[in-house]
Amino acid sequence: MPSELREHAGRHYAIQFHYALPDDAWALELSEAEPAPAAWTEIPDAETYLPSRAFLVAFVPDEDPNLEPTVHVHSHDEHVIPYDIMRWFMERLADQVERCRAALVEGEGEAAD
Repeated sequence: MPSELREHAGRHYAIQFHYALPDDAWALELSEAEPAPAAWTEIPDAETYLPSRAFLVAFVPDEDPNLEPTVHVHSHDEHVIPYDIMRWFMERLADQVERCRAALVEGEGEAAD
């Protein structure tokens, strides 16, 4: 699962991207990032932080143009999400929505041929 990391005010956050097959949608998960295991310091180019349990998950359908993207809150604890981190997540979500919609339009053109 590809992920992006960002630091804000001393805390680390991660966005993971993966395909959610049962939902026929791309999923973007926002979580706090935790330090990688200490043993990883010996591995060249190893990640220093890893995503943890997601507290926001967005689903972007890519097969049905009638379905809208949705954002789900997955948390038993209260999470304070800094504005800059929420904006970063929403920008990535908007990019994914744009890519999926463009692919749908492209696919419709190919189906008509």
